[in-house]
Formats: sequence, C-alpha cells, structure tokens
Amino acid sequence: MEREQRHAGGSRLEKKPPKPKKPSRFTKQQRIMIAVAAVLAVAVGGVLAWRSVFARPDLDNRRGGAIFTKKDDGTEEIEEIDYGEGIRPRAGGERKSEDFYTVLILGRDTGGGGNTDTMLLASYDVTNQKATVMSIPRDTMVNVSWDVKKINSVYNFNGGGDKGIQALYKEISQLVGFEPDYQVVVEWEAVGKLVDAIGGVDFDNPYPMDYHDPYQDLVIEQAPGLRHLTGDDAMQVIRWRGNDNDSPYGYHKNKGGIGDSGRMELQQNFLKAVIKQMLTIKNAGNINKIVKVFDECVETDLSFQEVFWFAQKAILGGLNVENVEFLTMPWRGANVYSRSYTKSEGKYTELAYVLPIAGQLLDIVNNKLSPYVEVFKRSDLDIMSVNADGSLSSSTGYVEDRVAALPPDIPSNEPEEEWALDANGNPYDPETGFLIDPETGEIMEGILAVPPVVTDPDNPGVVDPGNPGVIDPNSPGVTDPGTTVPNNPGTANPGTADPGTTNPGTANPGTADPGTTNPGTA
Repeated sequence: MEREQRHAGGSRLEKKPPKPKKPSRFTKQQRIMIAVAAVLAVAVGGVLAWRSVFARPDLDNRRGGAIFTKKDDGTEEIEEIDYGEGIRPRAGGERKSEDFYTVLILGRDTGGGGNTDTMLLASYDVTNQKATVMSIPRDTMVNVSWDVKKINSVYNFNGGGDKGIQALYKEISQLVGFEPDYQVVVEWEAVGKLVDAIGGVDFDNPYPMDYHDPYQDLVIEQAPGLRHLTGDDAMQVIRWRGNDNDSPYGYHKNKGGIGDSGRMELQQNFLKAVIKQMLTIKNAGNINKIVKVFDECVETDLSFQEVFWFAQKAILGGLNVENVEFLTMPWRGANVYSRSYTKSEGKYTELAYVLPIAGQLLDIVNNKLSPYVEVFKRSDLDIMSVNADGSLSSSTGYVEDRVAALPPDIPSNEPEEEWALDANGNPYDPETGFLIDPETGEIMEGILAVPPVVTDPDNPGVVDPGNPGVIDPNSPGVTDPGTTVPNNPGTANPGTADPGTTNPGTANPGTADPGTTNPGTA
C-alpha cells in the first residue's frame, strides 16, 4: 500500500450553507448553561436541586499534595508532603482576586509504563475571566537526590500511584514556588474518549504524520489540513513527535522530528480546539458522556460539583478561547554528566536536560500563575543550573544530591600524557612492546604495538641512528629485525648483508641469521 493512501484518519470538512437563525431572548452562553443545568439535574436522578449541582471550591479544606487513605474504621489517614531540608513552597496568603485558582494537570500514559510526560500548570482567575496554562517539558531538571534528574522520572522513581503523584506535585511546587490548589491526573485514553463524547473535534493539523512503532503497537497516520478528528485520530495527533526515518514526508524521528517543544505546541493548539468544541450548544446533550469519561479516566481532589462550578463560571462569565493563554516554561538546553549511564564503548555519558530560564519563569509565576499578591523572589523558586566546573546548584542554595553539588569525577576518554604512542597512534608500553588498554590503563599482553618509525630530521630518507628499536619480548636477546637500525650506517656492506639487517664488520654473512645479528661476533 502506498503511503499516500494510508492517511485516512478523520474526515475532511465540507462547507455547508448557514441555516437561518431564530431570534432568542437568551444569549448563546445562557442557553448553553440552561441546557447544561437541565441535563445535570437529570443525570443525578433529579435528587439534587439545581443550586446543589454547583459547589464553589473550598480552599480552606483543599488537600494540596497530601494523600488521604480511608481506614477500615471509616476514618482517613493523612500523609503530608515531606519537603525535608528543601524549601517549602508557599501554600497560603492574600489572593490576587476572590476566586483565583491553580490546578496541576498531569497526563499519565497507562500503555507506556505510567510515564507522566505531559505536565501542565494552570491558573484561572474567575473574577477577571483569564486563564493561563503552562507546559512543563518532560526533561526539565529538578532538585532530586538521584542521578537522573529529569522531571518525568519522578513518578516512576517513587513507585507510581499516589506516591508518585505526590512526589511529582512536590517537585513542581518547589519549581514554581507555590503549591497548586488542586491536581488532576488524566489517563491518556481519556483524550480520545472525550473527543468521541463531544462528537469529534475540528482541528487544523499542521503536519503530515507517518510513524509506526511495532514495540508499542503504535500507528500514527494523519494527513495535514483542517479535518474533523475522531477520538482515535486525536490520540494519534497528540502522541506524534516525528515520522519514520524513511518517510517521504520529512520530520524524521532520527533527526529530531519536531522535538518535545514542537509537540507541546501541537498539544496546546489541540486543547484550544477541544475547549472551543466543548463550549458549543450541541454538547449540552453530551454531558452524561463527558461525566462518564471524567469518572473513568480522571483522578482529582476536586468534586463533581466543584468541576461543574468552574464550568458554570467559564460559560456564564464569558471565558473564551482568546482569554486562555497557552505557553511553555522558558528554558535552555544543557548536557550534564551522568554517573549512572555509560556508553557502549565504556566512555562516560552526558544526558540532555531542560534548564528553566530563571528570570523569565519568575516573571510568569508572578504575573500569570501565582494566586498570591506577595511577589516571589528567585530564591523562592527551586531552579537548577549547571556551573562551569560541571557541578549543579539551585537558586535556593540547597542541592539534595550532595555528589552532584561537587565537580564531577569524570573519567578521561583520552590516553594519559605519559603513554607512548605507536605508529598507529595507540598507547603502548615501551618496556614490553605491548599495547595498553586506554580505558583501563592495563597492558594487553600478547598484543604487540606497531613500532614508530623515527627519521633523521636532516635527511628524511635515512633512518635515525638514535632509535634503538623494539626488543622482541619473546627473545630479549634478539633484536626485532623489522626495527633495528645500524650503529654505524657507513660500515654496512650492501652487497653481502641482508637488506633488513646490518653487517657489523666482523659478522660472517654466510653464517649470520638473515633476520638477526650474531650476538657472539658482533
């Protein structure tokens, strides 16, 4: 099958003539809200009154990153975050407005070992109807005690589950200087289910997508352009980062594809399309489906009533896509020595990291994300950096990994200066003539070096008599004929001596070994 025929995902949009609109005494947003409220009342069996469908979030009783476990006796056991000697993020204070909330949104890939590669920190100023969503790159360096300090390693390193989420909540809180009010963990599959629940989503796909991974049973085949995507199409789009290495469409994976930053931008644009689609009047009848997806695929410390309260405020309050700002944490790249990873040839490895740009991140925290009036300083945020000597430091002044806070003891990838080099540039031991393993420094017995040829600087065609040659280690008394040079080149008899040896003047050419000198008569 030709590649051009494989991109069948999603149907192309066709323009239809607009239908005449009937006048209404309600605004579009009010009609949506009335329909949503009516469906919700039916969804809960008519038991709840309309006013009890919505509940304003109670910040005084928020859980933050604490783990609540129900015991057999019906009581709850609370496990708070242990910040140890690290900085404790701000968890209270005067708010910028009466209803300013922050939410940490984590995307968990159940089919890929539970990795949390998607991390979003969102703020919603209900009073002023403004929202900001910041993507945090998965390779962001965080202040942890183990060697690999990428933020997407935190969840699995701590065993996943509630413990893993709590650890990730802790690191992101320290990174931005404050504890998010709430957290939402979304399984990857929820995106596709949500898109199907709202009847698909119109999305202008900017890339031709052509990627296949048999190990993950993953097939991504999506044509570019404005199309109506199904849930399966949506899952392919948000997971794509590059094409097969032999794809005719470019963006090859082995050349970086669009990279993590490109994928984050793609996901942000897709989320905008989903939000726009969810705010249309036709989705009022899909509330039951949306609630089911939410119940099956989302874990959060927000109640249904609190989630619906946010939806109500967004719709009636006039929040639209133009008032939702998506951005990526400002960053720069850095390669950092890893003491736990080595290359196949035994050389040390440097891991690629994302380092937050302190000044720019601080500006975003103070002006867009933080719910607090009090201005944050750089020392309030736990931002990691790499020093000139390879050691790591934090803007807080405290590094959890004491080894990484020191200049790394990097093994040399080059031969030591005192080693002699043979004709091929390999280090060898002049006393034995054997090669030296450059990685271990050990002599490789039985493997002879190719002796260097040194010429007379005044006459390049004459062998330098100052080079004594290499002694055959198997016969210390016999000079290697391939490297021996004469003591007096002017006495050599070219007519009787072997071309590779020297006639010392008293040697009998008829009895001398044609590859050696006669030690008894020389």
